[in-house]
Amino acid sequence: MARVHSLKYILSFTCSIALNLFLVSMFIRNRWQQNWTQEAMTEAEAVSSISCSGHGKAFLDGLLLHGKPVCECNMCYGGSDCSQLQPDCMVDADSGDPTFLEPFWVKNAASSAIVIAGWHRMSYEYSDGSLISEELKAHIRNVHASVGNAITDGKYIIFGAGATHLLNAAVHALSSKASSSPTKVVASTPYYPVYKEQTEFFNSEDYKFNGDTSMWNNDTSNSTFIELVTSPNNPDGHMKKAVLQGQFVKTIHDLAYYWPHFTPIVAPADEDLMIFTLSKLTGHAGSRFGWAIINDEAVYKRMLTYMDLSTYGVSRETQLRVMKLLKVVLSGNGREMYEFGHNTMKNRWSKLSKVLSQSKRFSTQKLKPQHCSFSQQIRTPSSAFAWLKCETSILEDRSCYEVLKEVNITGREGSLFGADNRYVRLSLVRSEDDFDLLLRQINKLVSVEINDKHVATTSTILRQSNETTLLLTAGVNVVNRTLDLRMELETLNSNIFPRQNGLYTTIDLSFN
Repeated sequence: MARVHSLKYILSFTCSIALNLFLVSMFIRNRWQQNWTQEAMTEAEAVSSISCSGHGKAFLDGLLLHGKPVCECNMCYGGSDCSQLQPDCMVDADSGDPTFLEPFWVKNAASSAIVIAGWHRMSYEYSDGSLISEELKAHIRNVHASVGNAITDGKYIIFGAGATHLLNAAVHALSSKASSSPTKVVASTPYYPVYKEQTEFFNSEDYKFNGDTSMWNNDTSNSTFIELVTSPNNPDGHMKKAVLQGQFVKTIHDLAYYWPHFTPIVAPADEDLMIFTLSKLTGHAGSRFGWAIINDEAVYKRMLTYMDLSTYGVSRETQLRVMKLLKVVLSGNGREMYEFGHNTMKNRWSKLSKVLSQSKRFSTQKLKPQHCSFSQQIRTPSSAFAWLKCETSILEDRSCYEVLKEVNITGREGSLFGADNRYVRLSLVRSEDDFDLLLRQINKLVSVEINDKHVATTSTILRQSNETTLLLTAGVNVVNRTLDLRMELETLNSNIFPRQNGLYTTIDLSFN
């Protein structure tokens, strides 16, 4: 009996040791896992807590001073904490860097954060052999469905390193290999400069840039065309439609700005080839991510080949981050980010329009309000850019770009868009600091104009007053001289013509 108890004791003791060893190993393993994520979180939060006076940010991959990240200041701000506003700084309104959405993502820092392990997606491909995350593709379809700006059902989706990458892939895929002459690539003026610059840079034998679409509207040569249609248009925000029609015409629809923060969503786009970009949706231009929605399988395969050979797909880290961002966009009622973006852009346009309403020298594009199916409201477009026009009276053999540069504003010249030098594009999608500085300089421009008007008005009043005084003085002199002349003539008359029958014979001295 004692032996039985002894065996039970030994067995219980052994099991207890084994269980304790298992629990200890689990604790150590969990603690290691927690430490790994905890360390990453601590490092990220330490950097985000660095104060840059609201005029800059510190980043994990930023510059270091004494081993610690330092502030990267917004335009025209300097100092170790970005608190010093630099006088007479050149305001950059050229870049379309969409950092106006940064405050939204600061507010949603927790829900949009990701932690990437060192072993994450080390392979070239996903487990199914593709270069595209099927889950991210599903999220993209859901985003379009929730906004109602594009139909994706039954269509192919391909990823690229931003819209610029996809645009050339699309031109390559649509260009004719059978034609004896290069396919003509055209766009309606004013057009996005990259269309011309990129096509000319690659200098392909299969396609050439041939300028404004209107020049080819009545072409009867049976030439093959690729028309690039940007809607809303960059730079002027107008909704555009294809101009050219026929069996020899292919169309690429650049819908980068067709989101509720820039324009009313009037109907879902349902084109054969549509291009979108993350930068204009969430503001994450640095992630370099865009997608094309394609109807034709053959075109899809040609674009896919182009992507495989040029970059072999978009990085796995980028796709992971984009999926996380789109989850935030779709969360709740799926409207928070769009409303923030719309209100920000609407407020900026309101301020800019108020200043320019006082000017006769400068004006911007006029965009009509439309019903937005997303917001169920009548809304006026809040374009990403102001297409500023300088009146001829202010130019004096200068371009509008040069006029603005004289007051430290750098825009993008109208000539780059195929327009004339009276126009310049001003970006309204940069940070709040950038917009405030731009508005300050435009205020100065308009104030000079108002002051010129006051000076001109005062000069006119003074001149008119002087002229009136001169006229009155001259009038008095004439009257006095007339009276003197009358008296002299009456005396002469009495001497020459004596009385006859008690009356003088007189000369009529009246002056009519």
